[in-house]
This record gives sequence, structure tokens and C-alpha cells, in this order.
Amino acid sequence: MPVVHLTPNLRAAYPDLRDVDELVVEGDTAAAVVAALDARFPGLGHYLVDERGRLRKHVNLFVDGELIGDRQALSDAVGPDTPVHIIQALSGG
Repeated sequence: MPVVHLTPNLRAAYPDLRDVDELVVEGDTAAAVVAALDARFPGLGHYLVDERGRLRKHVNLFVDGELIGDRQALSDAVGPDTPVHIIQALSGG
């Protein structure tokens, strides 16, 4: 099963994730991984994708060290034990 790594800033926004370094979830595509995360941590999926299931502009998803190519349907394949990194952009002044 894929191993998901979240940035400290994203983990801080979800109290149940604050002390979690990595999550193991089921999923063979990037979309399935996001759905599994949202099922486990309701609301997390909405932070990552919009109402059409497209990756939000401020979020990047890397599968096995490569930025995913399909930001619209998240159809990129995710293999078993594949590292998935979810990184959001930060802004401010």
C-alpha cells in the first residue's frame, strides 16, 4: 500500500495528523490515495482537490519522487509501497 508523507504545515491543520510522520493507505491511483485520505480524515480531500476532483493550485502531489502529470483526474498510477508526498505552497507577507 502507498506510504503518504504530508508537510508539517498540513499536518498542523488536522489535529489527528499532528504526530503522524507517514500514513499507509490503499489506492492504485493518485485519486484513490486522496479518497482514502479523505475517508480516514474527513475534510482533508477537500483541502487537496476541488469539487471536480482536480488538484488545487496550491497543492503538489509527487508519486515516487515525480510530480504527477494529471492534475485534472489524478489518474497517475501508484504502486504498492510507493512513497507519495503531498506538498502545499505557502504564501504570506
